[in-house]
Amino acid sequence: MGRGKPLKRGGPKRPELRRVLIYCEGECTEDQYFRGLRGDLRGLPVQVEIGPRHGVPTELVRAAVKHKERAPRSREDRFAPYDEVWCVMDVEAPAAHPDLDRAMRMARDEGLSIALSNPCFELWLLLHFQELRGYRTSEAAQKLLERHAACGYHADRKHLRYASLPPLHPQAVERATALRAAAPPGRAGHQVNPWTDVDVLVEGLLAQRRRARG
Repeated sequence: MGRGKPLKRGGPKRPELRRVLIYCEGECTEDQYFRGLRGDLRGLPVQVEIGPRHGVPTELVRAAVKHKERAPRSREDRFAPYDEVWCVMDVEAPAAHPDLDRAMRMARDEGLSIALSNPCFELWLLLHFQELRGYRTSEAAQKLLERHAACGYHADRKHLRYASLPPLHPQAVERATALRAAAPPGRAGHQVNPWTDVDVLVEGLLAQRRRARG
């Protein structure tokens, strides 16, 4: 009796992709940035949403929590839960959001991650083009970003040319990491200006893209 055909070994398995949900405060700059980034992450399960009211961190967190809870029952979310849920928030300066501390506690209690910028999200964009040291108000950071014509940013209409940013991403990560390293021991990001950890979220997404491509 002849021997049967040898079993074929399967090829390498594609790494399991983590589903990521990102909730932003801003209707313009943050939205344009993360939707541009999602285009670079084509094929990865990354969803970007805008919170219900700009400038109210607790409402942003509540919206993200509700979305997280309904995802397994939602056709729009493919009836699947998210592995990571992020809230992208600003501290704002000179006057911080009055409910920011409460929003951060709520997010952590619900298992959500926070990508925080002090004073504002524009700081993360600014680090693509230059180093930054010393206290800045939100308005000052936005005006400084306007000087870098390549990104097409204008504070009055919050326009952003995303394509100018990816080539400068490594420098932005290096500068954001240096800001956190220079922060006084024991002080959290909302107590340090300038400060951002948006790069932690972005680097995680880019790392998943590299794994998916093998």
